[in-house]
Amino acid sequence: MDAEIISVGTEIVLGQIVNTNAPFLARRLGTLNIEAQRQLTVPDQPDLLEKVIRAAWQRSKLVFVCGGLGPTIDDITLQGVASALKTTTQLDRDHWSWIKQSFKQRQKAMMPENIQQAKYLAGGQPLANPVGLALGSWYEYSGHRLVVLPGPPREFMAMVDQEVMPRLRSLVDTTKQIVSRTLNFFGRPESQLMDEIASVTKNLNRVVITSYVQPDAIQVRLTVHDQSVTKAKQLLDHAQQAIISKESEYYFGRGDDCSLAATVVHLLKERGLKITAAESLTGGMFQSTICSIPGASNVFDGGFVTYAASAKESLLGIDQRLIEQYGVVSAQTAAQMAERSRQRMGVDVGIGFTGVAGPDTLEGQPAGTVWVGLALPGQTTITRQLHLGAYVGRQEIRRQSVQYGLQMIYQALRK
Repeated sequence: MDAEIISVGTEIVLGQIVNTNAPFLARRLGTLNIEAQRQLTVPDQPDLLEKVIRAAWQRSKLVFVCGGLGPTIDDITLQGVASALKTTTQLDRDHWSWIKQSFKQRQKAMMPENIQQAKYLAGGQPLANPVGLALGSWYEYSGHRLVVLPGPPREFMAMVDQEVMPRLRSLVDTTKQIVSRTLNFFGRPESQLMDEIASVTKNLNRVVITSYVQPDAIQVRLTVHDQSVTKAKQLLDHAQQAIISKESEYYFGRGDDCSLAATVVHLLKERGLKITAAESLTGGMFQSTICSIPGASNVFDGGFVTYAASAKESLLGIDQRLIEQYGVVSAQTAAQMAERSRQRMGVDVGIGFTGVAGPDTLEGQPAGTVWVGLALPGQTTITRQLHLGAYVGRQEIRRQSVQYGLQMIYQALRK
């Protein structure tokens, strides 16, 4: 079965936002051996939208229309689809009651236009939105199917996984699928990692291995085509075992949604440990990253942002003479930040970040010079110097510093 994806939004056409929905959906469809051979983006123009929907409906058995289901004047998707298919829209009264109750609970004024979010294509079925307000639509006629989904990625992805994929699985032959698995790695150049993986998987020619550089990891995707699900999983298991045996030092988890921060929080919780941090150049970014993970309260009570030398002295009790002797950007200061934060919070693990985010130099050190200190119970404090490229910019230096800190913690906890 082939599919078409139509993304709706003037902001996408103008390049004001990046369309992450279409590639996400294409990947999900690929697991069912459904190819999205046509992918089109159109602005919020009713006449053009109706034209492309009519053409797609004639060509393809499965059409997706994504975005433009909000309550504003430019959210014309549902009405455009209804017009193209010569049908109307229908109100889901239970969902409309829920929307009104939601606004009341949040003590927010509701506009009359919000009723649009409780409508779906007449003759079709409403698709529940588990994390938002706007319903989706599933419409079938004469062997063709059209699916309408909202644009916000968080809502879109949840509805694809929870509402759309189960319906599609019932329509296709699931005895043979495209089965994939994603392995996550850090601290390794992509080319070196893939060369080493190739050396241990050269005889596994039924497993296609590709890599994707993400902001905080290198994802290695293993894919098997045209095999039974059982056989595919056996092949993937064999490949995964070979790869991890070679790259175990750099491997931290499996899955598209796996993150190093979540893995670290899980390890800390598993070992009954608590962590704190003292941050200078990162300005609280490490602590914010930890707190973004569900369950962080089990491992994190609080920490310190000590941007100036005076704050390091007053909040952490770092000796002024140490800073005068070695400088703020030094192994000694990073170690003291880690140790003193750990002592003051009475926890197991302390990490300290100090360095130069740029663009200016500090103490004669160029932008991208970073020291990270890690204090653990019963162990000598670890320090590591990073030489990050100044060309990546201030925010990227801060972000990379946080990721290197997470790597240090992960490696220390695994020993």
